[in-house]
Amino acid sequence: MPKDHGIGASPKRREDVRFLTGTGNYTDDINVYGQTYVYFLRSDMAHGNIKNIDTAAAAAMSGVVRIFTGADFEGVGGIPCGWQITDVHGEPMQEPAHPVLAIGKVRHVGDPIAAVVAESLEEARNAAEAIEVDIEELPAVVDMKAALEDGATKVHDDLANNLCYEWGFVEDNRAAVDEAIKNAAHVTTLELRNNRLVANPMEPRVALGQYNRADDHSTLHTTSQNPHVIRLLMGAFVLGIPEHKLTVIAPDVGGGFGTKIFHYAEEAFCTFAAKACNRPVKWTSSRSEAFISDAHGRDHVTKIELALDADNNFTALRCDTYANMGAYLSTFASSVPTWLHGTLLAANYKTPLVYTNVKAVFTNTVPVDAYRGAGRPEATFQVERVVDKAARELGVDPIALRRQNFITEFPYATPVAVEYDTGDYNATMDKLEVIADIAGFKARRAESEKKGMLRGFGVNCYIEACGIAPSNLVGQLGARAGLYDAATVRVNATGSISVMVGAHSHGQGHETAFPQVVAEMIGIDESQIDIVHGDTSKVPFGMGTYGSRSLAVCGSAMVRATEKIINKAKKIAAHLLEAADSDIELKDGQFSVAGTDKSVAWGDVTLAAYVPHNYPLEDIEPGLEETAFYDPANFTYPSGAYCCEVELDPETGKVTVERFSAADDFGNIVNPMIVSGQVHGGIGQGIGQALLENAAYDENGQLLSASYMDYAMPRADDVPFYAVDHSACTPCTHNPLGVKGCGEAGAIGSPPAVINAVIDAMQSGGHNVTHIDMPASPSRVWEAMKG
Repeated sequence: MPKDHGIGASPKRREDVRFLTGTGNYTDDINVYGQTYVYFLRSDMAHGNIKNIDTAAAAAMSGVVRIFTGADFEGVGGIPCGWQITDVHGEPMQEPAHPVLAIGKVRHVGDPIAAVVAESLEEARNAAEAIEVDIEELPAVVDMKAALEDGATKVHDDLANNLCYEWGFVEDNRAAVDEAIKNAAHVTTLELRNNRLVANPMEPRVALGQYNRADDHSTLHTTSQNPHVIRLLMGAFVLGIPEHKLTVIAPDVGGGFGTKIFHYAEEAFCTFAAKACNRPVKWTSSRSEAFISDAHGRDHVTKIELALDADNNFTALRCDTYANMGAYLSTFASSVPTWLHGTLLAANYKTPLVYTNVKAVFTNTVPVDAYRGAGRPEATFQVERVVDKAARELGVDPIALRRQNFITEFPYATPVAVEYDTGDYNATMDKLEVIADIAGFKARRAESEKKGMLRGFGVNCYIEACGIAPSNLVGQLGARAGLYDAATVRVNATGSISVMVGAHSHGQGHETAFPQVVAEMIGIDESQIDIVHGDTSKVPFGMGTYGSRSLAVCGSAMVRATEKIINKAKKIAAHLLEAADSDIELKDGQFSVAGTDKSVAWGDVTLAAYVPHNYPLEDIEPGLEETAFYDPANFTYPSGAYCCEVELDPETGKVTVERFSAADDFGNIVNPMIVSGQVHGGIGQGIGQALLENAAYDENGQLLSASYMDYAMPRADDVPFYAVDHSACTPCTHNPLGVKGCGEAGAIGSPPAVINAVIDAMQSGGHNVTHIDMPASPSRVWEAMKG
């Protein structure tokens, strides 16, 4: 019988009460006395020298408080990158300045040139339209390979060229990989593109800056996935504000998908302008503005080669990738195609030799950074597409080929510097074969063919690295911050609990799942536990939520802090029960003396902690509050097997996803319902990338898909009902909960499954198509079959 509370239960999400009744508190809901509004004048060309900015007429218009240009930020720090990559020659990456407002040059459509602060948004917009800007247009560089050619226009004049870095991994494997491919019985080669995406979270970005002259304190409300990191980067590197004089608050946030991890220029501007104007300054992005100011995702061009021996065992993998950085380095951009991508190229397979080379390139486009999965989807797509192509070339079953090459013994040290602690890839594939009814596919194909349709089947396996850690390792790899997390557990006198966590919830269900863990440990009802997050003045410190780290890292800190609470409470209970604390047991909210019927309730012990009339003062101090920091010993490694069935109309090229099945191993699961929801959402985004979404630029650097008129977001009828199973479980061995993370899996495992199914459908109709780039739109599919 399913549990109704604690770890493993699926209580309804408590936060949904306010979200579904319209009582959430988002940043745009916050309005303060004396508030002004900012409108950013953004570049409408991709590349150009700023010759002159004339704000005189605009400044005289009604309601204008002040107009800022790049000149106002001379001497102010630029937006920093949080990860330094060292190239194949041992040199640091080229790291250009990223000004808050453009100085001297614009480098992408959407680059902010000036900002008007006014009494109303309409007045700010009207004044911005009156600013006269003289820009000498320069040739734009958009294509990554062209950007690296001799004589190519430079995005940043002070850099040697447009190459941010060339990264090779693992360099010691390079010669051996080349030799293995040269001598292989079979080599499958594939060139592919991982298309550029716009994240499009439900809530656009918002920033509200305030300044209090009385105590010289700045406050920023912002739509952020990690407010402590924003405070650190903005305070220390951009505006020079001491941390104790700066508060960053991220209230309810309507989705992030990675795009709200980063520190953006608009946050720094609103904080800076609030002090300069001595007025609160608020910015709310429009959806159109988000398309040209939010960090984009993916955008890799890759050639991948898989070598096999005469028995179809994988012997080597070689991967060459061009990764688009856009015009500037966003916060974690440099880590995505390197350490979050190269370390996953071993995938689920015991390939003994792997080498990847990555060229990160500056172009006149919106900066690119982490988007749901961040490097892991790119690696999985490359590997799973080339494995599928190899199976077709060899004439073998794609599932059998994968099973033959699965890693089966753990822990397993990969050739790309990570060690998988646990896993069972055959188990997830076994589950997949059942829930996907693979045995019934032949009959379903025949039914489709009767209707004149082609039916395709695609399978995919994935593994991802989550809970990025430990800090000493990532520090060696170039991270400019630690990747631990923290939690404070504060027990009140009546036994209720407030838990302050460094993770941030923007759809993950922390307010429901985190109390389940604490309640299970203590034996009290979840309703007695409150989760506090998103406010740097209330939470000790935290690295935010991304990379499926919430439970694995922050949840582990919460467990450690709760353990401290329990240990102290046992000492108090021992005193009350006149027993040794080593004999005290805690179960179902009762402290008892082992082997006796003597007990005292949780609430009596917590009251004694704050009303110490009968209390061991000589041993411990009053109160019941503990803080713990947790720095993981290793990544966690969720894995799974996914299957997609599509129906393809050969007359139009339209692809319809008819069935989708997902079998995942997430280790131990706290709330199965929340986990299923995370997988459902990720699959929807993966299907969107595979079939619909594409951020396309023309040769002049103009974004052609800059609104929902041109950017095809998935709708309800674009996705089927999913068959999802996460009963396969190999618990993580190095965190106290045994959890692995689930937030990105669906977006990682689904794109290759969809494209493999599309290829299968086309080949079933006699079309010798071996690859199609995402998105597999009707026009692309039709052209591929026609060709």
